[in-house]
Amino acid sequence: MKLTLFIWRQASPQARGRFERYDMDGVNEEMSFLEMLDVLNERLVEQGKDPVAFDHDCREGICGMCGVVINGRPHGPRPLTTTCQLHMREFNDGDVLYIEPWRAGAFPVIKDLIVDRSALDRVIEAGGYISVNTGSAPDAHSIPVNKDAADAAFDAAACIGCGACVAACPNGSASLFVAAKLSHLGLLPQGQPERFRRTLNMVQAMDEKGFGYCTNFGECQEACPKGISISFIAGMNRDFLKAPFLSKENKSKKMAPQ
Repeated sequence: MKLTLFIWRQASPQARGRFERYDMDGVNEEMSFLEMLDVLNERLVEQGKDPVAFDHDCREGICGMCGVVINGRPHGPRPLTTTCQLHMREFNDGDVLYIEPWRAGAFPVIKDLIVDRSALDRVIEAGGYISVNTGSAPDAHSIPVNKDAADAAFDAAACIGCGACVAACPNGSASLFVAAKLSHLGLLPQGQPERFRRTLNMVQAMDEKGFGYCTNFGECQEACPKGISISFIAGMNRDFLKAPFLSKENKSKKMAPQ
């Protein structure tokens, strides 16, 4: 398979980026997209050129590290698939591919296809946890959980924090990510004591880190490799509106709803 790649190259956060053309021949359709980039980098190193920098880790669709925009779509053309699990059989001989990093104000480019997604970590630090020390793991079924709530919590917990929702959103909003992280705790009994304080803190952190507002475009849901529903955003907004009245620790806080 022959492909023409136009890849975003940017030497540093301060440098001016540009697309560079690479003609790839002999691409095996069974390769993953990242394996194809590995082959390209091997050839660049052999030629004494700087390899393309890109994020990766587990390459099993779990860690959320991989992530590039391929022909305008985060993670590429196949729905519910991370970049590392996207295979070259999804493309055709002779295709032209434009490969670039996530585009969002909260995700500054570090180098080439790598962006700084630490803003998502700061949002989690603001409240994406249960602060009570519960000791060792409890026995199974020791805390009764409604099945519908458990199923929804599992769906929300599928979020891998890759940031595709932010890259796909015209506003650069992280609402789907934050809503998923809030929901997988807030739907369970263990997360109830801090539920509304957690919502206020994480929404405030999202706003402070430069993410945009959600205006219900729905692009985040379509780009999410785990199929997280935007219905979780509605739940987050409801809790956010209730929180000033139900969280004694945050009654004095004034923040605009997302």
